[in-house]
This record gives sequence, C-alpha cells and structure tokens, in this order.
Amino acid sequence: MRFCIKHEMKGRLRIHIIQNRMTYAEADTLSWYLEEQENVTEVKVYERTADAVICYVGTREEVLNLLKEFSYENAKLPEHVAAGSGRELNAVYQEKLVMKTVLHYGSKLFLPMPVRAVITSVKSVKYIWHGICCLMHGKIEVPVLDATAISVSVFRRDYATAGSVMFLLGIGEIIEEWTHKKSVGDLARSMSLNVNKVWLKRNEQEILVKSSDIEPGDHVVIRMGNVIPFDGEVVTGEGMVNQASLTGESLPVRRSVGQSVFAGTVLEEGEIEVLVKAVSGSTRFEKIVTMIEDSEKLKSSVEGKAEHLADRLVPYTLLGTGAVWLLTRNITKTLSVLMVDFSCALKLAMPITVLSAIREAGENNITVKGGKFLEAVADADTIVFDKTGTLTKATPTVKEIVPFSEYSENDLLRIAACLEEHFPHSMAKAVVDAAKERHLSHEEMHSKVEYVVAHGISSSIDNRKVLIGSSHFIFEDEGCTIPSEYQERYDTLKPEYSHLYLAIEKQLVAVICIEDPLREEAVEMVRDLKKAGIRKVVMMTGDSERTAAAIAKRVGVDEYYAEVLPEDKANFVEKEKSEGRKVIMIGDGINDSPALSAADAGIAISDGAEIAREIADITIAADDLREVVTLKLLANAMMKRIHKNYRNIVGINSGLILLGVTGIVQPTVSALLHNASTLMISLGSMKNLLDENKRTELE
Repeated sequence: MRFCIKHEMKGRLRIHIIQNRMTYAEADTLSWYLEEQENVTEVKVYERTADAVICYVGTREEVLNLLKEFSYENAKLPEHVAAGSGRELNAVYQEKLVMKTVLHYGSKLFLPMPVRAVITSVKSVKYIWHGICCLMHGKIEVPVLDATAISVSVFRRDYATAGSVMFLLGIGEIIEEWTHKKSVGDLARSMSLNVNKVWLKRNEQEILVKSSDIEPGDHVVIRMGNVIPFDGEVVTGEGMVNQASLTGESLPVRRSVGQSVFAGTVLEEGEIEVLVKAVSGSTRFEKIVTMIEDSEKLKSSVEGKAEHLADRLVPYTLLGTGAVWLLTRNITKTLSVLMVDFSCALKLAMPITVLSAIREAGENNITVKGGKFLEAVADADTIVFDKTGTLTKATPTVKEIVPFSEYSENDLLRIAACLEEHFPHSMAKAVVDAAKERHLSHEEMHSKVEYVVAHGISSSIDNRKVLIGSSHFIFEDEGCTIPSEYQERYDTLKPEYSHLYLAIEKQLVAVICIEDPLREEAVEMVRDLKKAGIRKVVMMTGDSERTAAAIAKRVGVDEYYAEVLPEDKANFVEKEKSEGRKVIMIGDGINDSPALSAADAGIAISDGAEIAREIADITIAADDLREVVTLKLLANAMMKRIHKNYRNIVGINSGLILLGVTGIVQPTVSALLHNASTLMISLGSMKNLLDENKRTELE
C-alpha cells in the first residue's frame, strides 16, 4: 500500500493513503487489519479523507512495515465484521442531519415567503395525517398534539412556527433512529459468534481445527454446552437445542437426524454430528439484528413508563390549551401552551439514555442484551458468585498428579486430558494445558464421551469404564473405591488444592491437584460493590467445604455455600427473589446456567461455557472482575440520569407554559425553546455516563 506520513509523534502516526477514493469496505478492512496487530493499540480510519491515525507500542519501523505489506486483496475481512462495522450507518445519518439543517436554514435565506409557505403546508400533511390516524384508532397520543400545534400554526399563517416545529421534530427523529440503530448494531455485533475452533470429523476421527477452515459439506461434532457454529443438518445423534438467540423462545427444542440447526444456537443436552450447509457469519448477524428489533428486549420498565406517561399527558395538555382559550380568548397565549408538551422529551430522552448506556457498556467490554437488565442491575441488592473461574482465575494450573495405581503420572494425565478436552471449563482446560506442557499426545482413544453436569465425565477406553470428576461423582454416584494400599496417601492429600478424581473400572487411579488462585482484584471488587449499593455478597461452589471456607474468608463475602449442585444455585436465587431481593448471578460454567436464567440479571464470564454466555443477560470480559463494579456504577448512573431528565423535562416545560400563559413569550419562541430543550436533553442523554477519573460513588 502506498501512503505518506502527515504527522507523527512518539507512539502515534497520522498517514494519508494515496488512492482516488476510499470505500467503506476498504476503510473497514484497513482498520480491522491494523487492530489485529499486537503492537497497534488504537486505530481510526477516515474514509472521506483516506487518512488513518495509528497509536502503537514498539518501534516506528514495525508499523511502517505493516502498512507497506498491507493490501486490500490479501487482507480478508470477516463477514460479521463487515456487516456490523457501523461505518456506513454513521455516514448516512451524519449526511441526513447536515442536509436537513442546510435545507431548513437555506430555504429561509434564499426562498421567498410564498414558496416557503407552500413547502411548509405540504410538509405539514404528514404530521396532520399521523394525528388523524391516531384519533381514528381511538387514541389521544403525541402525534395528535404535534398535528394540532402544526395545523393551528398553518391555519394562522404562522409558517415560521410550523416550520420550526417540524424541523426540530425531524432532527429529533433522525437522532433517535440513529442512536437506536447504532446501539442495536453494537449489541448484535457483540452477540455474534466467537467460536475459534471446532471438532471436524474426518475418516471416523475427530480433529480440532480452526472454524475458518470449515467449508460447506464438512462434518462437525457438537457436544453438550457448546454453540453450534454453522447452519447445517443433523446427520448423527440427537439433542436439545436452545434457540433463544434467534427465536426468543426460552425452551429448548429437540433436534434429531435430518433436522436443521442454526449458527449461534446452543446444544443444551446430547451430542450431534452436523453436516455444514453454510459458513457465512453475516447471516447470523442479520438474524440477531432482526430478533433485537422485533422484540421488546431493549425496553426497560422506565422506558415503558416514560412512553405511557407521555401518552397520558397529551389529553391534559389539550385540556389545558382549551382552558387557556376559554379564559383569555387569546389565540397567542393558547398556542403558547399547545406548542409546549412534556411528551416529546419523555419519549425521546429515555430510550436514548438506555441505548447510550448499552453502548457505553460495550466500550467497557460489557455486553448487555437489553435495557431492562441494566435497570435490574441498578435495583439489585444481592449478588451471587460462582467460585471456580469467576472469583478465582480463569487459568487454574495442575500442580501435582497423585497416582493410586501402577499407571505413570504421564499416562494418567494423558487419559484425563483425552476426556477433558471436549468440554468447556477452566478445570478441564488446566488438565489439557498440563498435558501440552509435557508434550503428551492424546489422540481419540475412547468411545463416546458423556458429560454429567456439575459432576464429571464418563467414557470407556479399551472397553474399560473411565470416570473423571468430583469426589461426590466418583465415590457416591458411581460407587468407586480407594485401593486399600493407598488409603494413607489419600488421607494426606494437600487441602489447599482443588481435586479432580480419576477412576478406572470402579477404582480410584489418580487425584489431580489443581491450584486455582484467587483473582487479585476480587477483594477490592467485593468492597467496591458494597459501596455501590450491593448489601449481600454470596459465593456458591461445588468445591469442598474446606476450600470454599478459605476462599470466602479471603474475599470477604457475607455468605458461602459449598458442594452445591446447579439446582441448588438456582433454588437459592429463587428463594432470595421470593423474599423481595433483586438478585444478580455471576458464573462461567454449564452448571451455572440454571441460576443465570433464574436471576433478575445473569452475568457470564466471556471465556466461560458458550451456553452460559447464551443464557446470560450480560457478558463481561474475563480479564478483570472490576468490570462488575463498572457495570453497577453504569446502571446506577443510567437511573440517576433518567430521574434527572424527568425533573428537567417537568421543570423546563412547566416554566415555558407559565411564560406563554402570562404573555411573556410568543408561541414561536415557546416552540423553539421547547424543542431546543428537548433536543439538548436528548443530546445530553447520549453522553457517556461514567467519568473514569471521578467515580464519586466509590469515594
């Protein structure tokens, strides 16, 4: 690629790409290419000027070499990135705002009054017709108020007032539509698939490959708890598929041989082999956008209240207008009341506040699937944490392998890794990583793998039953025993570790000791959550009482529960809700899914099980649990802004009505001030809610 440097300083370059015209696709491609580079920290590409601003670490030469090597042909932009970049959307709405403003004020400067009167009268037809349609349906709502104000102004030949009202209403409509579509796009993009690797079945063998290597006609194996990455047809097996992300239905549906499955849905039960029909990522994106736009997911109760309140206020505004006319017989004072209403600002500002909060959450690596969930977080007074992979680090490590048989440590680890690699859990990942570190190959040497939620894994190797999982699963559920000669070794297992138990043919053969260190930020996070309004912090884990007690003491939770099952977590959440508490649940595994679904707001860790992320209402990045605090502060700030908007709208519009009735301001001025205040409140609602430098709620 040919380019020149326009400006530079340490760690920052501004370049100009030498080409005739940069398309949206080319700008997206360059931006995506640079963002994927390790030494690039931030990129902004301006397609209008063909400029790019690049912030980087390392040497200047490295960045320049990246740019020299780049070409649009070789950089293959992922379809879901192209579909959801939002670049074209922003350009379209910016042009709409500019054109509407230029045409409005340009007509005032260059068109004679008779022509402006005709144009205004023609434009008014749309608003008057909307008002008539509303009345025909037996409703007296905001369109009726707008139609009345515009028609009275036109009837009085006050075309300036009518034109100003329609201009400001049009600007408000553009901003609302733009904000809504951008927020929906951001949300859909964050909900799009992020499946990096899949199990490809070839020649009766399963091979772990990159999802980008899959082509139509390939066969992939999907196991319980995993996202179905492609559209396809079931060729082997059957299972229960959660299609909530596409249909909105919470209950899973059965899928068997010959039936279709769709990308982005989650296999809750069973195991299936899928014939891939399509690998396009954009299809998934489009489906999500449609689902969001057609559902009420984005609606919070405060948005609903604002809309209903706005509509309920319309008759009172009309009655007030009539009363002023009867008392004063002054059309000017009457119009001053008609030109001012509470409903426009209420209907515009509240949704924008919520959608802006969702957008800002996305900027902080938090995906929120709807405004009502942010409201639930703001109202929450109880938070329930899973331990493993949530309060503890998502990267536990194997510290020791204790044999209870003649097998070598490497053989035992190989067997364990062969079983564990199929299922998404931090403990399983620790076992697989330990095998990799020892360069142990563990090809598919077992039969079908069965995952027992919150307990363990069952399979067979060389016609011998192999089990791995918790002590409850191994000893109580499966009735395994400890060889008598190893009893003393078992009794002296180190208590500071979490334990995975491996058994073959009903006998314990190994205990894998795993260190699951506490997240450094966990203690600070719990303290900050309490400052932000959380009254009760609970930890629940399937781990032993001994391990749970130690972690609970260090973190500073109010209550903890050990050796719990998935249904125990869900039952606890339901019990807390029945006692009038608003509950947040945070987890990362398949076993957390029932509780995530039961909570007022379920939060999943981004690198946890796919089914947990799919069921959860909110997803946070795995890097830093302090994002939970950010989420709570953001939700609190959203509700604070909404209440502030209510007060401002009532105060400003009440003042304008009073000024109009007393004759201090003319109808034109009332309309201008009313619409200007509505626009200012709406624009203010689009600003970021969090001030990173001043988190007053934590001070």
